[in-house]
Amino acid sequence: MNISVSELIVRYLERLGIDTIFGMPGAHVLPIYDRLHDSSVKSVLVKHEQGAAFMAGGYARVSHRPAACIATAGPGATNLITGIANAYAERLPVLAITGETSTYIFGKGGLQESSGEGGAIDQGALFASVTRYHKLIERTDYLGQVLNQTTQALLGRAPGPVLLSIPYNVQKELVDDSVLEQIHFPRKATIRNTASVAELAGLIRDARTPVIVAGHGCIQAGARDVVAALSEKFNIPVTTSLKAKGVVAEGTPLSLGCLGVTSNGDAYRYLVDHADLLIFLGAGFNERTSYLWDEKLLVNKKIAQVDRDPAQLGRVFQPDVAMCGDIRAVMEEVFAALDTDGMAPKDLDRLDGHRAVVTPPADDEATVQREAFHLIQRFFSALAQRFPHNALVFDDNIVFAQSYFDVSDRNHYFPNSGISSLGHAIPAAIGARCFAKDSPTFAILGDGGFQMCCMEMMTAVNYGIPLNVVVINNGTLSLIRKNQFQLYGERYIDCDFTNPDFGLLAQSFGVAHYRIETEAELDALFAHADLTGTINLIEILLDKHAFPRYLSAR
Repeated sequence: MNISVSELIVRYLERLGIDTIFGMPGAHVLPIYDRLHDSSVKSVLVKHEQGAAFMAGGYARVSHRPAACIATAGPGATNLITGIANAYAERLPVLAITGETSTYIFGKGGLQESSGEGGAIDQGALFASVTRYHKLIERTDYLGQVLNQTTQALLGRAPGPVLLSIPYNVQKELVDDSVLEQIHFPRKATIRNTASVAELAGLIRDARTPVIVAGHGCIQAGARDVVAALSEKFNIPVTTSLKAKGVVAEGTPLSLGCLGVTSNGDAYRYLVDHADLLIFLGAGFNERTSYLWDEKLLVNKKIAQVDRDPAQLGRVFQPDVAMCGDIRAVMEEVFAALDTDGMAPKDLDRLDGHRAVVTPPADDEATVQREAFHLIQRFFSALAQRFPHNALVFDDNIVFAQSYFDVSDRNHYFPNSGISSLGHAIPAAIGARCFAKDSPTFAILGDGGFQMCCMEMMTAVNYGIPLNVVVINNGTLSLIRKNQFQLYGERYIDCDFTNPDFGLLAQSFGVAHYRIETEAELDALFAHADLTGTINLIEILLDKHAFPRYLSAR
């Protein structure tokens, strides 16, 4: 049966299991919007196309399945780029659909043309480095193959974003709906190497003080319970990267907390002083996690690495055992091998001794810093206690949460660690809540980032999407002020600004507002506010002169 290309695209979205698409209509993409009208795919109108890409990314992070955004040609497409770049860095399966001028006016200076012809901007070139696959669809005879390539890029071993740009006249052309049958959905491949499983089990068996370094790959593989079981059964402590907070419940006896330059340093000290084997599970060991690749973390230690991406194996360090495969499947085999061999639990004397060491008295500056952050610390403590499971926390700030937020193994923490774009948390949290409709959801960000994306709160209002937006209000770009304080002789420039009245802003949005200056006000917030079923704007006041004093990379 013949159907329009626009209807085919909508049916393709349905086949991918996409039930929500985020975007903003424009003349060049209206044929697709018209077919969405009667579709099971719900469209969400955003305030800015960047927000649409961030929402799709948030949806993909929570659902672990493809998400979609849509924009018109020219500025609509270019506004998507930052969000698509973030999806690329995070390896998120985000499908971006954009319109384009009709093919018969390519090169003639059509309004918002981005075909790359006749001096027009080349949209494909703009997206080439931030997508796994991109295509300007100028004809229908290869449409089936294009959609097949799209599917492989979205669902393959190394997923990532895809851009499909479809000219206006092509959207209206007719094709046979059998084109959809040309699409092949890749099967999940599991690579298993029995010899390597034996080697890895042998390393663990021979080690006195092994440590698991769990990365985001553990969450992607659904391996939380397996890692926790291995840790508990054999007394193996676990530290995580920032993106993997909560692989094992933080605050429990075998959790070393988060490893990273902005953390409290507890995991770092244990690894340097005591560990003799590091088991990296889906952890990339990037700048933040590795303390700028500090050699002391790895020296005189055996190293094992398991990752689904072969490009990650040996990329930063040389492992003694490296395995490419599904982390859950591999660690299930390792657990079975150690259990069959009857390996005794590891002695925890060094871990106990490590924790018994008295922390040196803080100097005056450290004391001032701790007191300045007490309200932030108390907020994260209350958040962990009030929502021990099923909460979604999108965090642009990340520095405070890394040390102060104990993430349980049933909560979901999403730091803005892709390309670290300011303004990510609010739209990403909205996208996530569109999938996880019953999960209490928090977007945590600074006041600078808030002003880059605050109008997306009206998207939440328009669609009745419950959301808690937590703004750290200090009237400055904290990281910039910190660097100018530490590295540039306190020569401050363009870091301070004046905020709007957040109470009046919340009133104009029609949402609840809470201004937190004291512990009593914070306690009242968690005791009495509806943090699950409404939209709230929560501002926590912080002195702009208070910021963590870790040194940034230069």
